[in-house]
Amino acid sequence: MTNKKLNTIYERELNKIENKILHLLISKKPVSLYEPCSYIISSGGKRLRPLLVLLSAKAVGLDYKYAYNAAIAVELFHNFTLVHDDIMDNSKKRRGRETVHIKYDLSTAILTGDNLIALAYKNLLKDCNGNLKEVVDTFTQGIIEVCEGQSLDKDFELQKNVTIPEYKVMIQKKTAALAEICCKIGALLGGGTKSEIKALSDYGRNLGMAFQIQDDLLDITGNEKEFGKKVGIDLIEGKKTYLFLKALEKSKGKEKELLIQVIKNKGIDKNEILKYKELYTKLNVFNDAKSEIKSYSDMALKGLRNIHEGEAKELLIWLIGILIERNK
Repeated sequence: MTNKKLNTIYERELNKIENKILHLLISKKPVSLYEPCSYIISSGGKRLRPLLVLLSAKAVGLDYKYAYNAAIAVELFHNFTLVHDDIMDNSKKRRGRETVHIKYDLSTAILTGDNLIALAYKNLLKDCNGNLKEVVDTFTQGIIEVCEGQSLDKDFELQKNVTIPEYKVMIQKKTAALAEICCKIGALLGGGTKSEIKALSDYGRNLGMAFQIQDDLLDITGNEKEFGKKVGIDLIEGKKTYLFLKALEKSKGKEKELLIQVIKNKGIDKNEILKYKELYTKLNVFNDAKSEIKSYSDMALKGLRNIHEGEAKELLIWLIGILIERNK
């Protein structure tokens, strides 16, 4: 199948998801609750996670239309995490717009997140059949892991020493776990075999790992307008990303001291971003990050060997390339 054909199918399903998600919240009352819900949902995003549900269901033989509600559920879940993460990080912008707690207020944002996760469960249940318990258990475990990952991320802010393996555990929970459950839920809804469910789960987890490290990389190398947030914000906030930890691991002498100062000062001034970007270049950590992204991408591709359905498999392979080459 050509890239043009694959993109056409991708855009078709993306538009269907978009319309169904937005329609879900139209004219619902009270406005004080559903307007901020609509606001965060309508702020855009790649809709990657609902597409993973649809493609995984299709990969084991289920028509897309029987997994739309579950697809909507994971996107609501994802936006629930964004609202609460923004509160915890005191973020003022999300996708180039004011975050919910800034545009409205803190109480409204908390309630918005709570409502989104409740709506997520309600929609998930619409597509469940004989394997209701396993699907709901998978979804719930995903919420637990995301919360654990966010907690670890907050812990890292106070820890002076964080290793790369520890960092990978954190992003596996905070980011990769959600991609993994999207694929597993799709496979479960489609009645996949144990090997198919494992293959798609592995694909989702490794794709999620590659996606997060790519996100770390784009934070310092991306275009600010396309990326949707200030470039270098991770350094400004003193976040211990893959790039920072790799630089710390490889540096010596004055270079290491410069990086240690980021931890001591809990971040840098925005006018120092270029200095640290040059240090990263000198230490070759950009290429280290790209190697990690390729490694996880290759493992994701390997996970598809037990999948035989043509269209969905081709789309899942194509999707990896799209995500690796993205600039936002």
